[in-house]
Amino acid sequence: MITGKKALGHLAGKLPHNPRMPETLVTRRQLLGAASAAGILSLAASAAPSPPQPSRPVAIATPRPKAPPPPPPPASKPAVHPLAKPVYTLEQFRKAAGGPAFPADAVALTIDDGPHPVWTPKILRLLHKHQVPAMFCMIGNQVQGHESVAKDVVHDGHHVANHTWSHPTHLAKRKSGLVNKELIRAQEKIHDTTGAVPTVFRSPGGDWSPTVLRSAAEHHLIPLDWSDDPRDWSRPGVPHITNRLLAAKPGQILLCHDGGGDRSQTYQALTTVIPALKARGYTFVALNGR
Repeated sequence: MITGKKALGHLAGKLPHNPRMPETLVTRRQLLGAASAAGILSLAASAAPSPPQPSRPVAIATPRPKAPPPPPPPASKPAVHPLAKPVYTLEQFRKAAGGPAFPADAVALTIDDGPHPVWTPKILRLLHKHQVPAMFCMIGNQVQGHESVAKDVVHDGHHVANHTWSHPTHLAKRKSGLVNKELIRAQEKIHDTTGAVPTVFRSPGGDWSPTVLRSAAEHHLIPLDWSDDPRDWSRPGVPHITNRLLAAKPGQILLCHDGGGDRSQTYQALTTVIPALKARGYTFVALNGR
């Protein structure tokens, strides 16, 4: 496009030559005409469509994919809270182990310190005769060497409990390391031998402490005590053992022994006590752990 003085000069050069006027002079009319022509050219140029420009690709914004939410933290294992005290009755046992309530006329028979190669089989035959379940609280080093007897206990449908590895006296005064070792060794031996996993622990002599209770809880064992003890381990005589067990009330846990020495008095007493309590209407129940 030509504008301004350049347009006028350009147009002046295009005017026809007038021989009457000097070549260097341009009339006013000629200049005005030239200016008009320049304006027309300018307007024409501005009106002319500009050549098409190559189109630039338009970027389309796409939403960024949302990052997946972080995985939830792994569920922590629930803390094990030890019982404040051991279990003494069937009602307390059911609260600790869960499950339906025991019958109102129920009692439970527990037998400690075996297995024994003589007295355990005798007691097993007596229990089988009267269809009575029992819980045998086994010592780990007594299972060792008497594996077949321990297997017979489970084969006959009875439950087994952890009664430590070596039956140490004054367990409540021992350090946690020794208590744990006693529980773990017995637990492993009983399980490896019988295939049953004890869910109940009984401290030798009913000797309890916060350390013992905590160790039992850490191994998911219910601490089991008793509510009727004829002290048959001391061999006080068959009448004493018999009378003490016959005084049992519904809801009680009875304590007897099949190991630790001569248990002939215990066996003789049970031959009388078991049928007598059943005749009274008592129901012997199994202690099923959690």
